[in-house]
Amino acid sequence: MQAIVKATCPRCGDVELTPSDLRLRVCTQVEASTYHFACPRCAEIVTKPAADGRVVTLLQSVGVPTVVWELPAELQEAHDGPPLTRDDLLDLHMILDGADWFDRLVRVPTRS
Repeated sequence: MQAIVKATCPRCGDVELTPSDLRLRVCTQVEASTYHFACPRCAEIVTKPAADGRVVTLLQSVGVPTVVWELPAELQEAHDGPPLTRDDLLDLHMILDGADWFDRLVRVPTRS
């Protein structure tokens, strides 16, 4: 007999799933772990936190497919420059729209 996992869709309420209906993503930074499923009623993709070790243990114990991942190392880098502005984003968009975008980006001076 296959296990049944009960979960909640924000649109449809409680739903029943099989372990193969779910995906568990366990991060080495536990607070970033999640599981997700497509609601069997409305097909919306629902993502829920799995930061509680009990949730991870329970889902793994019934055979939910699991992927272990790490947060990108770039998150640990110092970010000491000013934040991007809307004008910066518009300028970048216009540069990327051109065929020579790479050469133009290499030439763009950085702010200090």
